Amino acid sequence: MALVLYNTLTRKKEPFEPLHKGKVGMYVCGVTVYDQSHLGHAKSAINFDVIVRWLRFRGYDVKHVTNFTDVDDKAIARANELGIGTLELTERMIAEYFRDMDALKVRRADVYPKASETVPEIIAMVKELIDKGNAYESNGSVYFSVRSAKEYGKLSRQSLDQLEAGARIEPGEDKRDPMDFALWKAAKPGEIAWDSPWGKGRPGWHIECSAMCLKHIGKTVDIHGGGTDLIFPHHENEILQSEACNGAPFVRYWMHNGMLNIDQEKMSKSLKNFFSIDEILKKARPEVVRFYLLNATYGAPLDYDEKSMDEAAKALERLQNTYDTMKAASSAARGTDDARTLCESSWKKLETSMDDDFGTRNAIAAMYDLARDANKLLSDGNLSAKGARNVADVLSRFNSVFDVLQEDGARRTVTASEAAVDLADPESMQSGRLTDEEISLWLARREAARKAKNFEYADMVRKKLAELGIEIQDAKDGATWKQR
Repeated sequence: MALVLYNTLTRKKEPFEPLHKGKVGMYVCGVTVYDQSHLGHAKSAINFDVIVRWLRFRGYDVKHVTNFTDVDDKAIARANELGIGTLELTERMIAEYFRDMDALKVRRADVYPKASETVPEIIAMVKELIDKGNAYESNGSVYFSVRSAKEYGKLSRQSLDQLEAGARIEPGEDKRDPMDFALWKAAKPGEIAWDSPWGKGRPGWHIECSAMCLKHIGKTVDIHGGGTDLIFPHHENEILQSEACNGAPFVRYWMHNGMLNIDQEKMSKSLKNFFSIDEILKKARPEVVRFYLLNATYGAPLDYDEKSMDEAAKALERLQNTYDTMKAASSAARGTDDARTLCESSWKKLETSMDDDFGTRNAIAAMYDLARDANKLLSDGNLSAKGARNVADVLSRFNSVFDVLQEDGARRTVTASEAAVDLADPESMQSGRLTDEEISLWLARREAARKAKNFEYADMVRKKLAELGIEIQDAKDGATWKQR
């Protein structure tokens, strides 16, 4: 099937057709860098990381742009609290952001523009909006005239009449209409500022993204992403100013990831209900965090709790065990089934899921079905060495997009809630709890030990399995098992 995605603008799934065939200009709203990044930021970054990976896997030439808001009220206030310059603070937070995202295996965007480095383009856009009659200067600030634009509210489905009642003019603002918003803010004493035709000042929040999109992608962006909390007013205002300035449709497909919630509230720095990424990675491996966030629908909200993260760790370990087992069996299995049909069917299910609005949850389910069926073939003595390699290759291909499995040579850091994979203590087997997949894993461990001439370990595995009523039968074409 062709790739389809859910477009927030139209509220429906649509076939994906970029402006220029084979090329995708994608802009994702990044973080305001005044404090540490948290798990909610990780959800957005990982969701769009996999979206970009899948687009590239499908052959698209993707230009991925993610911005940093490094000049705004929160950053200025935080820097003043610490007694340092605003850009000194934000540079420090950007370095921490990259450290956290690298740890989570989020691939770098092609461009990371900053508000502070886009001031000339922002000023040029503001001047253009004034010249076209869509903006006006007032006491050194510049405001966008909302009533001068067409189709206000087409993204958020809100009308001016609905919003007007709650709108108000903040102290110090000199705008003509409560609905208008700042494109350029006149400097206040002690604030970071740049020279402009209207005096010293700094950019408003919304204008930076419009200027960055125009500079790095063009007048029309294929995919614009961000959290659902940005639909209004941020993305709504981006549409107004970009289309008024450029005279062209701003975005073809709007994509929004659901929020990460704690106790039904959005995880955010302002609510002080967040876990920093650094804190989370002390409790769970990066692969587990990715798996937890991807084993859900990207556009839906996700309620976080530690129990769910622990369950994700256990679920991922079963998939990892199969991957390790198949790699071990690729030189030891003695059956005749090359699993080609199984692998082709499983990969087709994954492709269908990912092409249907990047359905990562269903794609992961397809890999679990593959693991179950492949382990059954192995345990029945039917899987060939080539078959095991085929299964391992599919899981490796899956991992090139999802990055949740550890490859050969990776250092395995196992939490208390996870089982060790390589030559685990046979005494860790528990009566009545071994699944077919786990038995297959123990057989692969035993086979690896025998090849390494570690016969003591191999005998320990056989003895422990026998105690649990599982009889191993060795043959020329490999070991099989049966329940007594």
